[in-house]
Amino acid sequence: MGFFDRIRAGKTAYPALDGTSLAADRIEKIRDQLESLSKRVHKPLEVIPGAEGSYIFIGKPPKDFGVAWIEGSKLHNFKTLVEEDGVNPQELPRISENLRKAYEQNQDDARYTTRIGKKDIVVTPSDEFMAQIREILHPADH
Repeated sequence: MGFFDRIRAGKTAYPALDGTSLAADRIEKIRDQLESLSKRVHKPLEVIPGAEGSYIFIGKPPKDFGVAWIEGSKLHNFKTLVEEDGVNPQELPRISENLRKAYEQNQDDARYTTRIGKKDIVVTPSDEFMAQIREILHPADH
């Protein structure tokens, strides 16, 4: 696929994730959950893998996106944030806006691709970005 084909397809080409990297090891630990999510969601996925959990942007951030995260073996989203963590649903637009801002601040971070099931996903191995997302979604944990 040539440069103009990628532009028309709306995709940016990133280098392949090094299979021996820390990020690849973290992705491997959540592979089953990512594969399950990739089968249910037909939008692009971008994973920010961490030691204690991973965050996933779904769609086309920073403009049109959703977010999910994996802690342990469980997949969470805004619904679980409200139901299990007691977040007021009226706070969700503010949380989304803060996630959008964090994404924009980290747009220049190194990104890679890896194959999960039948889908290529983007991987952004950034501890700083991870910490920002964690602070937005779980401020009481800090």
